[in-house]
Amino acid sequence: MSKDHLHNPERERVLSTSDNKTWKRFGPYLSERQWGTVREDYSDHGFAWGAFTHDMARSKAYRWGEDGIGGLSDNKQQYCFSIAMWNGKDPILKERLFGTANHEGNHGEDVKEYYYYLDSTPTHSYMKMLYKYPIQAFPYAKLLKENGGRPKNEPEYELIDTGIFDKNEYFDVYVEYAKDAIDDILVKIKVINRSNKRSPFHLLPTAWFRNTWSWGLDSYRPELIAAKDKKLIAIKYRLQKDAYLHYEGEPQLLFCENETNWEKLEGGKNENPYTKDGINDYVVNGLREKVNPKQVGTKASLYWNRWLDPGEVWEIRLRMSTQKTAAFEDFDQIFAQRIKEAEIFYKDLQKGVEDPDLLNIQRQAYAGMLWSKQFYLYDINQWLNGDPKFNKSNPNRRNGRNHGWRHLVNSNIISMPDKWEYPWYAAWDLAFHCIPLARLDPAFAKRQLLLMLREYYMHPSGQIPAYEWNFSDVNPPVHAWSAWKVYSIDKEKSGKGDVEFLEKIFHKLLMNFTWWVNQKDTSGSNLFEGGFLGLDNIGVFDRSHGLPVGGRMEQADATAWMAMYSLNMLRIALEISQVRPYYQEMASKFFEHFLSIAGAMFNIGKEGVDLWDETDEFYYDAVHLENGSTQILKVRSIVGIIPLFAVEVLTPELLEALPDFTRRLQWVLRNRPDLGSLVSRWYEHGKGETRMLSLVRVHRLKCILRRMLDEDEFLSDYGVRALSKYHKSHPYQYTADGQTHSVSYLPGESDSSMFGGNSNWRGPVWFPINFLIVESLMKFHEYYGESFRLEHPTGSGNFLTLDKIAQNISHRLIKIFTLGKDGKRVCFGDHKKFQNDPLFRDNILFYEYFHGDNGRGLGASHQTGWTGLITELIHMTEKKKAHP
Repeated sequence: MSKDHLHNPERERVLSTSDNKTWKRFGPYLSERQWGTVREDYSDHGFAWGAFTHDMARSKAYRWGEDGIGGLSDNKQQYCFSIAMWNGKDPILKERLFGTANHEGNHGEDVKEYYYYLDSTPTHSYMKMLYKYPIQAFPYAKLLKENGGRPKNEPEYELIDTGIFDKNEYFDVYVEYAKDAIDDILVKIKVINRSNKRSPFHLLPTAWFRNTWSWGLDSYRPELIAAKDKKLIAIKYRLQKDAYLHYEGEPQLLFCENETNWEKLEGGKNENPYTKDGINDYVVNGLREKVNPKQVGTKASLYWNRWLDPGEVWEIRLRMSTQKTAAFEDFDQIFAQRIKEAEIFYKDLQKGVEDPDLLNIQRQAYAGMLWSKQFYLYDINQWLNGDPKFNKSNPNRRNGRNHGWRHLVNSNIISMPDKWEYPWYAAWDLAFHCIPLARLDPAFAKRQLLLMLREYYMHPSGQIPAYEWNFSDVNPPVHAWSAWKVYSIDKEKSGKGDVEFLEKIFHKLLMNFTWWVNQKDTSGSNLFEGGFLGLDNIGVFDRSHGLPVGGRMEQADATAWMAMYSLNMLRIALEISQVRPYYQEMASKFFEHFLSIAGAMFNIGKEGVDLWDETDEFYYDAVHLENGSTQILKVRSIVGIIPLFAVEVLTPELLEALPDFTRRLQWVLRNRPDLGSLVSRWYEHGKGETRMLSLVRVHRLKCILRRMLDEDEFLSDYGVRALSKYHKSHPYQYTADGQTHSVSYLPGESDSSMFGGNSNWRGPVWFPINFLIVESLMKFHEYYGESFRLEHPTGSGNFLTLDKIAQNISHRLIKIFTLGKDGKRVCFGDHKKFQNDPLFRDNILFYEYFHGDNGRGLGASHQTGWTGLITELIHMTEKKKAHP
C-alpha cells in the first residue's frame, strides 16, 4: 500500500477486496421511485406511468423493487429501511417522494420535493442526507393542476413556486448512517423545526422486506417480530443470522404486511387484513384494525409523534445489528469515528482543491454519485411471461416491449442517472458515471463497465442494452472510452495499471464493435446511421424511427462515434501490447478501421457522400432518398462538433516500444497514401516522430472551433450549447410531402413531446458532451503545442492555446455551481429562496442539463450521474492551477 493511503481507514476498506464485499453489503440501494417504471407495468397497453401510479404505490406491493426516502437495503434488497413522516395535515404519510408523471407535467416527469445528498463514503461506512418537509399540507393537487394546465412554452411549476417555504414553515430532516461492521448499522435521525411556530411532527422509521412470496414462485415469508420486554424488533430471514432493530424511548410499534390491498384497489378480497397501507391508515385515519395487534409482520414502523418548538432539534437513535445487547453504549463514539474517517478520506481525495465553495460542491457531487447506487432487479423472461399467481401476461405483452431481450436478467447494484427521474440504468450515462466513480472506488467503476457486457446483459448479437423503456435503442458507443479513462485514473492513483481489466473488457467490446459494423453501416461505406444516439430531439426527425420521407440517414455523429470507438480500442490494444505483444495485431486492425472511417468522412466512401459542407465549413447529417438523391440537413448542432472526439496522439516512446504495430503503420503510410495522408505527424530532433490520428485535420479543426467558440453560436457563458444560437433567428426547415419539419434554438425546456419532452438538445448545455470537448482539446494541444493558438471567443481578438481554451470552458461549466460575486449560484436561476437562504443555497442540486443562455438547472434535479463530471472538472482545473 502506498504512503498516501496510510492512516486512511476508508481508503484501506475500498482497496481491500474482502472488506469491499462485506462493508458494502448494505448501502443506499433503495430506489426513490419504483412506481411508474416499466418493471412494474403489467398492463395490456404498456403505459407504465398509468399502470402503477404514486397513489397506488401506498397500497400495492411492488414486484421488482422497493422505494423510500433516505433509505438503505442489503445488496439484494431483501431487507429495507427508510423513514416515513407526517405533518398532521397531509392526506397520506410521506413514505415516498412525489412528482408529476410523464403525462402530468408540461415537460414530462419531474420530482416535486427538495432533498439533498450531503455525504457518503464509498463503502457507505458513513452517509448523510437531508429532506425538507413542509409544515403546511403538501400541495399535491395544486402541483398536478398547475403542471397539467401549463403549455410547453412555460416552465415547470415547482414546489418552491407554491410559496409553501416562504415563511420557513418546514422541517429539516437529516438522516445519517454509520457502520460498525458488515451488518451493524447505526442510524441517527435529526428533525429541526425551521419555523417560528410550534408544530407537530410524526416520525416513523420503517423496516420491511421486499415481497418475494406473493407471486407463486417462492412461498417463504420472512418476519419482523417485536421482542417482549426488550427495546428491539427481531429481523428473521432464512440463511442469515438473526438481526435486531434497536430503539430508545417509547414509540408505538406498528406492524402490517408488505402485501397489496386488493379490496381498496380492485374491490377484491385480501388474504391478509394487515396490508401494505395499514400503517398509513392507522396513523392518518385512526384505523386500529389495519395494524397487527400481535406485533408481527413483514413491514414495521417505530412511531413517535411530538410537538416541536421553533428552532427545536429532535434526535432519535436506532441500531440495526446482529447483537442483542449494548446497542447504544458506544453509539456516539462510532459515529464520531466514521465522520472523522470520512474527513480523512476526502481530504486526501480533494488534495489540491483549496476553495471552500469548490470543496463543498465537489464533495456533495461525490455524495450524489454514491447515494445514486440502486439495486436493480429485472428478469425480462419472467416479466414477459407473468407470474404463476399474479401479473399473468397475454400474447400482446409477450410480443411487445423488450420481447427480443428474454436473455436479460438484471440483479445488481448499478449506478443510476437519478433514482427518482431515471431509476433505471442507461448505458451511455453509466459510462460517464464511471469517471468520478473511479476516483472514489476504482473496483466498483470497473465492475459497472464490465456488467453491461456480461452475457446476461449484452444481447447475443453484441448490442448493449440501452434502458428499460426500450433496450434496443442505440446509445453512443462510449464504453471503450470510459474503460480507458477508468484504467488511466486507477493507474494514476495506484501507480500500477490493471491490464487484466483492460484485456477482459477489450474482448467483450469486440463483440459490441462488430455489432455496430454489421448493423449500423447498411451501405458498407463506413458511414454510420445509429439512430437517436442519446440526443433525443436534436435532429429534424425522430432519429430512432424510420425517416418520414423514406430512405436512410448517414449521421455525422454516428460516424464520428465509431471513429472514436476505433481509436479507443486502438489505445487499449496498444496498452495491453506492452505486456502482451501479440495484441499489436489487434491494434493494427483498429488503426486501419479508423482510417477507413476517416476516409469516408473525407469523401472517399463508396457513394461519394461528403458529410463536410465546404460552404458552411461544418459537419452535417445526410439523407439518401429513395429516388437516389442525397440531401444535407444543415442543422448546426453538436452533431457537427462530435467529430472532434475522434483524436488520439501516439508518442515516439510508445511507437518505439511496439515495433510490430509501428511497421504496419509505416507500411500504410508508404503504400496507401490516400489513407496515410489522414495521419498527422511531426518530428522532434532527439525524440522522434509523434503521430496524431484525428477525423479533423488542422483546417477543419479551425473551422469547427471557430463556430464552437462563437458566443453568437455555440459558446455560452456556461459551456458549449447543444445547438447553435444561429437557429434562433434562422430556424432550419425541411419540407417533404407537404409537411414542414423545423429545428430552432431552444435554450431551455423542450417545446415538443419527442422522447417524452422532458429533455432537450436544441440549445441547453450538457455536461457529458462538454467534458468530451474539454478532453479532446487537451489532446489536440498535446500534439500542436504552444504555437497553435485560436481566437477565443471568436471575434474577441484574444488568442489562446487549446489547453487554455479547454480550461476556460471548464471554468464556465464550474461557474454554474459556484457562488458568484453577488452571492448567488447560477444553477438556481431566479428562485430567491434558493439564492438568498443559506439553508437552501449551500445545498447543491446537480441538474440533468442547463439553460443555454442563463445556466439555470433543468430536467432531472439529482442527475449526479453524468453531471457528476463536475468533480473531475474541478480536479483537473485545480491540479492545472497548482502545476501550470
